[in-house]
Amino acid sequence: MARHDVEPVRQRVWVRERSSRTLDQRLNLRFTGIARISARLVAKLSPRSRIRQAALLRAVRLSFEAYNRRDLDAAVAGWDPDFEYFPDRDWVRAGLVEPSYRGVEGYRTYIATADEVWGGQIEPLEVIDTGEQFVVLGEIAGTMRGQARGVPLTQQYVGVVSLSDGIPVRCDEYFDRAKGLAAVGLDD
Repeated sequence: MARHDVEPVRQRVWVRERSSRTLDQRLNLRFTGIARISARLVAKLSPRSRIRQAALLRAVRLSFEAYNRRDLDAAVAGWDPDFEYFPDRDWVRAGLVEPSYRGVEGYRTYIATADEVWGGQIEPLEVIDTGEQFVVLGEIAGTMRGQARGVPLTQQYVGVVSLSDGIPVRCDEYFDRAKGLAAVGLDD
């Protein structure tokens, strides 16, 4: 839930089509303790802080670039090792995925399962910092697989990332923009 004493900060996001691991991603993966200390220091800043805004924007951009190339270690670098990922509830109800996944290995399992049905890339469009959480609004552009093989589709994507002491510990996924924003007490 958005803190009532914090005015959410919205920023546009873009990703590069082709990317590779950056030096800071390599360092974050190798020296996780330093990455966590840095995240904790940045998290203490106000969402209005330009340093926090720049750090969050870069982290989101690099994370989605890594996701799109399926470099999942880099995508969640700096996250709590036991983070939980909660897929969209409609996919869970349909029996396509489990209700939640834990850690990088669990996240890998989810992505592999989702890619069997929907091989897509996420284009983040906006990030909203609410203080204790941040929200990523975007679109998934992909191609259906299985019986509907080769059918191109576009789907809304909302990721609500909950922080504990500046470290991501949970991500709730929504394929409906209004539901995702409502989950943190925001509206369009």
